[in-house]
Amino acid sequence: MPEATAPIRPILVVDDDPFMRTSLTDCLVSCGYPVETAVDGADALAKFRGGAYEMVITDIRMPRMGGLELLKNVKGRAPDTPVIVITAYGTVNTAVEAMKQGAADFVMKPFSLDDLEGVVKSVLERDREPEPAREGAPETAGAGRAPQRQIVTEDARMAELLEFLKNIAKSRSSVLIQGESGTGKELLARFIHHHSPRRNQPFVAVNCAAIPHTLLESEMFGYEKGAFTGAAQRRIGKFELADRGTLLLDEVSEMDMPLQAKLLRVIQESEIDRLGGKDPIAVDVRIIATTNSDLKQCIREKTFREDLYYRLNVIPVRVPPLRERKGDIAVLAGHFLAKYAAENGRKKPGLAAGTLEALSAYPWPGNVRELENVIERAVLVCRGDTVEPHHLDLDGGGSAAAAQGTPGQSPAENPAGGGSMTLRDMEKNLIFSTLKKVRGNKTKASEILGISVRTMRNKLNEYRLEQGKGSLDLGADG
Repeated sequence: MPEATAPIRPILVVDDDPFMRTSLTDCLVSCGYPVETAVDGADALAKFRGGAYEMVITDIRMPRMGGLELLKNVKGRAPDTPVIVITAYGTVNTAVEAMKQGAADFVMKPFSLDDLEGVVKSVLERDREPEPAREGAPETAGAGRAPQRQIVTEDARMAELLEFLKNIAKSRSSVLIQGESGTGKELLARFIHHHSPRRNQPFVAVNCAAIPHTLLESEMFGYEKGAFTGAAQRRIGKFELADRGTLLLDEVSEMDMPLQAKLLRVIQESEIDRLGGKDPIAVDVRIIATTNSDLKQCIREKTFREDLYYRLNVIPVRVPPLRERKGDIAVLAGHFLAKYAAENGRKKPGLAAGTLEALSAYPWPGNVRELENVIERAVLVCRGDTVEPHHLDLDGGGSAAAAQGTPGQSPAENPAGGGSMTLRDMEKNLIFSTLKKVRGNKTKASEILGISVRTMRNKLNEYRLEQGKGSLDLGADG
């Protein structure tokens, strides 16, 4: 299994079965996570009083104190700490109740270690999603979701957008959030949920781009035991888990056409069919969908249903990219400087004038997510009290060349002649220079730039259409 980025604090594993404790510990340690263990809920709570943990993974049925009681105590003491519960077959209702009480996710026995790793990674990444905006202090989490995170912005349009979202949050109408990768679409979806009457009910997210098409239907609607080969037990889908709450369909454009038809029926009828089930199940779910694609173009290309588009786009929301709100670059950079300085136990460094100029001149194709990555790296490599331009890695090559230009060339100078470069020209040059450095590997280039592989492909397709050429594919995807 690939090595995970280790959290600062350990994960607390709670199980009264010594074999299960050892197996869970070995799995997490092999993935790069530090681990501590407890034999039951009472033991875990005693350890929790003595230190902080990145996450708690707990069995439900244990002596002295079970998992649900432990969950309640953890959420009372540290509401920001995610809790994953482990349940056995036949305790589905308990798992749903745990989600409603604030569990981040659950794993049902029997499960593979890959399943556990996937859930842990998903919860940790969801909890660390970059923050595009500031709207005051962090707010308390509702049940069944990650805590509402601080929003950092000084942009007038973003302030208007947040006020608009507060107003529409009171309805149960579907919302479609459109914006580029890295702009914080999921964060805004959570903002809507937090300000809605459903705030104390589950917020459940489904990443339609990360789950194979063949598995997405069972992930969303669940299945009965024996529904297909390998279905050894009943599985509750995301729609049921989100009942009375909010369901986020992240990157909904990645859903295939047959599943789109089933989703349309769910929206129209407010009921779902488990795979292999006999009777429909009523659900009360508010749907928020996000995408970085042009859905109208997808409709023209017959990859997205027009009737589903209108069902989802009842309340349209567009998130402006970072390059359209330059005033937020400085405040976000300061926010991330403080965050990563604190995480690494050092004094917050300042920004040199040239550094802020370089950050402001850069087009930020990866938006806030890329800015956060750049600042995190700068904090780690900076040894003094000030982040200088050479501490940035805006071109993915260990320097600030993308922002500063090559020797004798200003950042906005067009090397092909013809005066100033546009932001789009700078973005295009950055993408191609990064691809060249990694010998055409789009996956590595996407990681360096802080954008998704899909966004990379979309950009390359745009450049191909602009130039009227048959191919701009510079190499492999991985």
